Amino acid sequence: MNILLWHVHGSWTTAFVHGKHRYLVPVTPDRGPYGLGRARTYPWPDSVLEVSPERLGAEDVDLVILQRPEELELASEWLRRRVGRDLPAIYVEHNTPKHGDVPNSRHPMADRSDLLIVHVTGFNDLFWDAGSTRTTVIEHGIVPPTAGYTGELDRFAVVVNEPVRRWRVTGTDLLPRFAAIAPLDVFGMGVAELPDRLGLPPDRITVHADLPQHQMQAELGRRRAYLHLCRWTSLGLSLIEAMTIGMPVVVLAATEAVEAVPPDAGALSTRVETLLAAAQRLLDEPATARLQGRRARAAARRSFGLDRFLADWDRLLEEELCASR
Repeated sequence: MNILLWHVHGSWTTAFVHGKHRYLVPVTPDRGPYGLGRARTYPWPDSVLEVSPERLGAEDVDLVILQRPEELELASEWLRRRVGRDLPAIYVEHNTPKHGDVPNSRHPMADRSDLLIVHVTGFNDLFWDAGSTRTTVIEHGIVPPTAGYTGELDRFAVVVNEPVRRWRVTGTDLLPRFAAIAPLDVFGMGVAELPDRLGLPPDRITVHADLPQHQMQAELGRRRAYLHLCRWTSLGLSLIEAMTIGMPVVVLAATEAVEAVPPDAGALSTRVETLLAAAQRLLDEPATARLQGRRARAAARRSFGLDRFLADWDRLLEEELCASR
């Protein structure tokens, strides 16, 4: 099958393009948000091809994966076909509702008969109001990390993008309380200004910007535990990756995390004091950290294996393509 999709979320796309299909990814000269092309920090197979907007109209595309509302019009323009009508389309919703009255948040693709919304978590499906648009859930899958857990460093790891701009959403304001227990290593995009904004000295926080995925995962595994302090997010793939590496995790019990993280994989609570106490214990008891990390790894591999993820998607893609014909 020839599938058109944009490079939007690196970790999710990395898993998706490990399937058996041919994947067409738009690329523009500026490699902007609608033409980013192939990933440079993730391992993508040769079946992912960069295609310019000018060439897309001549490509044999079987199905379109949409991930942002504006892609519907853009795909129709570039393919010179009505996406959703002349060509089957699936809209993948990665995010929780962001604005307005959250329990009543209307999805931008609500009340459409020409596409299907696939949510990446049950929480998203529950909280978005899609009206009459068909919805389903395909939970995340990840490419198994090659790194393993050692926990040799008495430090905590965090992976977060744009923690200064997003602040309370990502739990950035909570980081100093954990930095008082052990130094933090923060990985991700837009992290350079974080130490100054938090007022933390260099011996309490170190930032690592835009490392290649395999390098970041190797560094994560050397830290004693992984912190996931997001108040409002779909489900961080970096959390699942940390669990798969074998890291014990300290997690704010919000959104889909309560389904993804078993309590014996570290700590899961809405009480920050409980999480701080658990983090201190993992620091003081390396054997406990290793045991809980093994439980985290088993849970992540059971729920978020790549084979299950790709099989779920293959079934759905075949169903949608057959229905369109």
